[in-house]
Amino acid sequence: MWVQLFVWVVIAVLAVALAPKPPDATPAALGDIDVPTADGGRPIPVCFGTNLVTGPNVVWYGDLGYKKVKTKSGK
Repeated sequence: MWVQLFVWVVIAVLAVALAPKPPDATPAALGDIDVPTADGGRPIPVCFGTNLVTGPNVVWYGDLGYKKVKTKSGK
């Protein structure tokens, strides 16, 4: 029983010691993020089927408007 426990501990220590180390994580820069933009002159991608479009260009986003909020307060 003690021999099995000793072998298990030795194997666990060797596994941790010989495991490959992960690369250092670098913080994300502003240019690493693909967010939708609204730039004129950029080509519009034509996709057939299911595709991943990185850095999409927003061509039209509805009729944006506003409404004035009128509230009565007090007496």
